[in-house]
Amino acid sequence: MEKIAQFYKVSEEQFINDWRAATGSSIEEAKSVYANIRLPRRATKGSAGYDFFAPESFTLVPHETILIPTGIRVMIEDGWVLQLYPRSGLGFRHRLQLDNTVGVIDSDYFEAKNEGHILIKMTSDDLNGKMLSVQSGDAFAQGIFLPYGITVDDDADGQREGGFGSTTGK
Repeated sequence: MEKIAQFYKVSEEQFINDWRAATGSSIEEAKSVYANIRLPRRATKGSAGYDFFAPESFTLVPHETILIPTGIRVMIEDGWVLQLYPRSGLGFRHRLQLDNTVGVIDSDYFEAKNEGHILIKMTSDDLNGKMLSVQSGDAFAQGIFLPYGITVDDDADGQREGGFGSTTGK
């Protein structure tokens, strides 16, 4: 297998800012969560997906949405992309879905102003009214690295400046 990426934690300062904005928690609580962040891992040597672990426990009732600052960034070689999905079992049992359907982490996102902090926004759309509970450290999402191509007449020369959602396709 070709090795094309490496996961890192964002800086403590970046995480604290994003965590507090998402949760309203104190600096001390954010520091405690940051200390326990686990880098994504594959569960087996045959797994395509790298599991993302919940930095803190959360629950979702049907139709509720949560924004999860993962504390993770990833350096990816050019020509590759990281795509994010809910864990298959959670999607199957609770219709857990990413609000943007599939998260796309570009290779230049690592250098973004927010340090390439991967934020995952999810909604439970459970049709049976069941509450979803995820414990701190449980795998809740997965990321898969995929190669991509460009067209022969591609002339993209822009540089990423912002963070999440900053490219406009202009």
